Parts: sequence; structure tokens; C-alpha cells
Amino acid sequence: MTAVPAPALANASQDALARLAAVIESRKAAKGGDPTASYVARLLHQGPDAFLKKIGEEATEVVMAAKDADHGGAKEKIVSEVADLWFHCLIALAHYDLTPADVIAELERRAGTSGMEEKALRKAVLRDAQGG
Repeated sequence: MTAVPAPALANASQDALARLAAVIESRKAAKGGDPTASYVARLLHQGPDAFLKKIGEEATEVVMAAKDADHGGAKEKIVSEVADLWFHCLIALAHYDLTPADVIAELERRAGTSGMEEKALRKAVLRDAQGG
């Protein structure tokens, strides 16, 4: 396996996510998506309960695959389950008129910030918003 330079890998990953997001976007009813012919169109047609349920199921499957890998199971199963999870998350993003670029921008905004600091800041903002 040949190592791909990090910037090239990041661009390829963003391009792949953008292409998939564009396909998902094209499955919206307003763009002619047919719920009888497309899984994505069907989930979008059924509404948030349908794709949010799938996100929950897929997240659980990621956890189970990771636990299995801890006990000798195939690590590749984690990749497969994360792909399913990301796919369903992309459907949610499309439903709410968001894109993978929005998520990437948020991750970039957080870059260089301690996870513990970032979590504490979110808690403080929530506490202030609740008047506490």
C-alpha cells in the first residue's frame, strides 16, 4: 500500500464526500427523487424519524464492530460500519440543507483546541444560554 501525502488524502476525501453529498442532494423530492426507485429518496421522503433511526442503528453497529475488533474480530468491519454511519449522516445533512463542507469547516475551527477545553466551552455556553 502506497502512502498518500496528507493534503492529497484530505482533498480526495473531501471530493469523495462532496460527490456523495451531490448524489444524495439529487435524490430530494424537489429535485425529482423517486422514493419508489431510490433508498435515499425513500429515507428523505419518510422524514427525519427514518434516517435518524438509521443513524442510531449504524452508530450501534460501529460500537459492536469495535468491540468485536477488541476481541480478535476484523478491524475492516469497523470501516464498513463507519461508512454506513457516515452515509446516513450525509442524508441527515442534506435534509437540513447542510453539507460535508460545513462539518469540515467546524472540525477545522476546532483544530488546535484541546478537546477538554472545547467541551468545557460548550458547557459554559449552554449554561449561559439556559440562564444559569
